[in-house]
Amino acid sequence: MQTDLVKVAGVSAAGKTTLVAALRERGFNARPVAQEHSEVPDMWQRIRPPQWLVFLDADLPAQGARRPDVKWSEPWRRTELARLEHARGHADLLIDTSSLTAEGVLRRAVNFLRVNGVQPAPGPLVELPRTGGVWRQS
Repeated sequence: MQTDLVKVAGVSAAGKTTLVAALRERGFNARPVAQEHSEVPDMWQRIRPPQWLVFLDADLPAQGARRPDVKWSEPWRRTELARLEHARGHADLLIDTSSLTAEGVLRRAVNFLRVNGVQPAPGPLVELPRTGGVWRQS
């Protein structure tokens, strides 16, 4: 069964890898996009353009809480947001994950996909290698 491709872009430590893993567990063909590291504005759509683009944002305090091993700064955030401007502008769903749990983000994404008729595969999809750090839930 071929399912719609859902790509997830967003700022560092917003929960892209966590969301993709959870969506894949539920049969959705989700993939993360490291657009925040690219100087190519439309990289997210160059290789295998998605049917759906989800954009995750997180404020500096949330980024710091999720990745305390990284020194976060407002100038770096502005750089990431500039690199992500094209993806954000084309996103089908924007989620600010700053005050949400991973489950809350997943719930919003799954609800959006279902409302839009995206059908998951009948079972989990193969897990992708993790990128980024660990999302610590409180």
